[in-house]
Amino acid sequence: MKATAKLHSLGQSLWLDNIARDLLESGTLARYISDLSVTGLTSNPTIFDHAIKDSSDYDAAIRSKLKAGKSGEALFFELALEDVTRAADLFRPVFDRTRGVDGFVSLEVSPLLAHDTETTLSVARDLHARGGRPNLFIKIPGTKEGIPAIEESIFAGVPVNVTLLFSREQYLAAAEAYLRGIERRIDAGLPADIPSVASLFISRWDVAVASKVSAMLVNKLGIAIGRRTYRAYADLIASPRYRRVMNEGGRAQRLLFASTGTKDPKASDVLYIEALAAPFTVNTMPEQTLLDVADHGDIGEVVPADGGDCESVLAQFKTAGIDIDALAAQLQDEGAASFVKSWNDLMAVLASKSEMLKAA
Repeated sequence: MKATAKLHSLGQSLWLDNIARDLLESGTLARYISDLSVTGLTSNPTIFDHAIKDSSDYDAAIRSKLKAGKSGEALFFELALEDVTRAADLFRPVFDRTRGVDGFVSLEVSPLLAHDTETTLSVARDLHARGGRPNLFIKIPGTKEGIPAIEESIFAGVPVNVTLLFSREQYLAAAEAYLRGIERRIDAGLPADIPSVASLFISRWDVAVASKVSAMLVNKLGIAIGRRTYRAYADLIASPRYRRVMNEGGRAQRLLFASTGTKDPKASDVLYIEALAAPFTVNTMPEQTLLDVADHGDIGEVVPADGGDCESVLAQFKTAGIDIDALAAQLQDEGAASFVKSWNDLMAVLASKSEMLKAA
């Protein structure tokens, strides 16, 4: 049994953190679904930036939309919606078979809206409606500014992938926003089964501390944070509050492990996949990591519900002078800034390619 199939059988969903038109048109994504147990997909502006910049696959569509007067963000979202809806259709059998638990694709709102709850909600509703697929998540950052938009989007019935979470505390804030949105729907007599995932970023922790800790602690912080957050997730979905929501037809907002490609060339290329095998979670991984797992992954025991040795590992980092809370805030701030840069880079690539195609 391939490691990807074993992960799936253990109860973890494998999603691909990539999208490109060639991935869809070549049949590669369909093959990953049938052969590698892939049951969902995530995207972000950086992924689209590379897909558009590094190929001519989008040129014909860009020409057509330029003639229709599209440019900038409007042009991008039309291109992106074409891709994610095609991907959503490929995953629709998974979505139907699991009754809406799995089989999702994700599309991100503009990070430039981070401080504007009302506009974020409006854009999220618009993108989900234009997508016209029940298995489409709209990604909203779980920053302090994004939390109100998450609650309002859930209350409005928009499935949300909460992104840019780095710690247990940030995860719990996002989970609280999700629960408030669902509880408000219940109070209003609305259906409570609005799906959501909460995306916890893993590998950036280890990059941040690699030069600040001893060799014995290298590449251990991200896993410990993941396991600590998994414990909080397991406790939360077993709580009386969550059970009341489930009794009204609600469902758990699943924990998703993101940024699980290994950054350290000296470490195992499947490090975070093997260490974070956890039931009723998602692991979204870069394409090469997916292929590496299928080729030589070795999946052992699942993460225990109590997080295993995560607290003792985190205590070692505290002794080494690492302030976990401060670093979590720093990583989220840096991630938000990186999202804005990626978005601006994407807009620049689209503008450059548009001018080139017009001239041609």
